[in-house]
Amino acid sequence: MNKRQLGRTGLQVSEISLGTVELGMDYGIAPVGADARPDAAGAERLLNRALDLGINVIDTARLYGESEAIIGRVLSGRRREFVLASKVPSFHTEDLTAGELRARVRSSVEESLRALRTDVIDLMMIHSAPSEVILGGEVIGALEELRDEGSIRFVGASVYGEEAALLAIRSGRYDALQIAYNLLDRRPEKQVLAEAQTAGVGIVVRSVLLKGALTHRWRQLPESLVGLRSAAARVEELADGETAELAYRYVLHNPLVHTALVGTCRLDELESTVRYASRGPLAEEVTSQIRAISVGDEAQLNPGTWPL
Repeated sequence: MNKRQLGRTGLQVSEISLGTVELGMDYGIAPVGADARPDAAGAERLLNRALDLGINVIDTARLYGESEAIIGRVLSGRRREFVLASKVPSFHTEDLTAGELRARVRSSVEESLRALRTDVIDLMMIHSAPSEVILGGEVIGALEELRDEGSIRFVGASVYGEEAALLAIRSGRYDALQIAYNLLDRRPEKQVLAEAQTAGVGIVVRSVLLKGALTHRWRQLPESLVGLRSAAARVEELADGETAELAYRYVLHNPLVHTALVGTCRLDELESTVRYASRGPLAEEVTSQIRAISVGDEAQLNPGTWPL
């Protein structure tokens, strides 16, 4: 597994990271049958296999159901082998005073530490931080206090959209960002990735498979998402059926990306993704063909707008 430096953190991270939302809760398009959440033994096999394959970043969140507790139970004995990333809620929909907000952030981090059975979390991010939270600065301030106390090593945010990402980068306070980026949603290529590199901000990419739309599951998308369905079908044709491989190799082709999350609860998908990464960059002819495919309605690129 190749490694890249996560911005100014100095952390050497594997090109593929494991996202664990599917271990803790149902997620994605129609997670049934083989795609349903694993039992305790299945989760244990998946987490240990990830480390054995060379993946050294495990990503979770307080809001991912039982994910943190599962990771703590399974991997506490292998804690030195991986970079642990989690997330604290932004609490932006609650009417809290500054003191109450800091207390809630501190309590959430303490709960994560207990569930994960660790004394320190390497990267703690604000979960789905909107622009107003980035501008306000109270949550990142609370995380900075915890960093100074030693329970967090680095601070960051997961964000949606260019505005929040650029605000975080330009603030100078965020060590890393988790952003949505894939071969259909190429908007970060316009500005975000370049500014992050200049500022030394690490980039963790999620939604490489666009919540399953860049797999065989695109057929389960509703007809109202006709633009997305059409684009996904064209990608599948270009990939000759190997859409997931094309998706991961496209994202990792970009040197401004430091690690790409595979959010899966299936061993075969995990192992396949590691193989994709080992095959290196795509040919320029293929990347050009990908960039010729677009979704006219950008709202369809945000799973939060899907009528599912």
